[in-house]
This record gives sequence, structure tokens and C-alpha cells, in this order.
Amino acid sequence: MGYNSLNSVLNLAGLDDYIDNPPPDNLELNFDFAEVAALFIGLEAQYGTRGGRGMAMRIGRASFAHGIKRFGVMRGIADPAFQSLSLDHRVELGLKALASVFTNFSDQESTVEVNDSTLLFHVETSPMSWGRAADKPVCHAMVGIIQENLRWASNGYEFLVREVACRATGSDECVFQINKTAIGERT
Repeated sequence: MGYNSLNSVLNLAGLDDYIDNPPPDNLELNFDFAEVAALFIGLEAQYGTRGGRGMAMRIGRASFAHGIKRFGVMRGIADPAFQSLSLDHRVELGLKALASVFTNFSDQESTVEVNDSTLLFHVETSPMSWGRAADKPVCHAMVGIIQENLRWASNGYEFLVREVACRATGSDECVFQINKTAIGERT
């Protein structure tokens, strides 16, 4: 995105206090969900709905790749014992580890539901949809985080992830549906 585009997004989001003064990189719960939602509203204002969605998904993937995977429970995914598990088990355990990170280190309560052909990642309170009203789901960064988590847990496979319910559209929670079969994998 670059420095100038980031500053423009921060200005559009009403978060210009963060220009040249980003929040601290720590685990304290000092970054308000309303500010996270405003950031993604600013992203959509800067790049349009489709462009903002694409940027948010890339931000989600980068957030996982550069930060979330460093948490203790996530580091175990790289362990040879974990990698020896079946793909189904790695995907399920990877999602459960991600839910655990969010539940234990943020105000975002997350759970995983296992069905026959899909997995459902439930987010009780999503920072991306906080205080928002929309016609379509808005938690695109979470889609990116889940996609990158699954790619990492599966050792490179891609999975279809869709937000099927969103608080911004009036649902009680945000729900992400994940196909158990990887894209291109034969069943």
C-alpha cells in the first residue's frame, strides 16, 4: 500500500493520530474494535468496495504470516509430529489453534464447529464488523487470516473460505464456512 496510501486510509478512517505514531506492538488490549472497523471503512473509501475487500484479505493473510503464527499454540503446527497427521486433522487442529489465539489474547471470542463436509469458524464479536451496518459481509481480513492459517497448517493447500453470516448484516455472530476439501484436491 505504501506510506502515503496508508496515511490517506488513516485520514479517511479518522485515525490520523496513528500517522507516524502507530499503536504499540504488544498484547495489551488497547486498540479499540471501533478503530479496527474504521480502518476497514477507510480502506473501502480509498479503494472501493472490491478493492478494499482485496486489500483487507491481503492484510489478513499478512497479519497471520507476520504475527499470529508466532503464538505458542500456532508454532506447534510446524512440528514434525503435527505435519505427520492427516490433512483433515491438520486443518481442524489449525483452525482450533487459531480460535484459541483469538479467544485467549483478544476480545474476539472464537470457536470451531466441525460438520461432515465443512468447518465453521464462529466469531462472536468481530472487530471488522464492530458497529457497522452493511448489505454484505465485511470481515474480509478474517477470511484472509483463516486462508493463511489453513495454508500454513496444510503445508501449502488452499481452501475455500466464505463469510456466511456477519454481524454487520444483522446476524448474531460472524461465521466463516470452510470446505474440508482443499482447492484442487481429489476426494
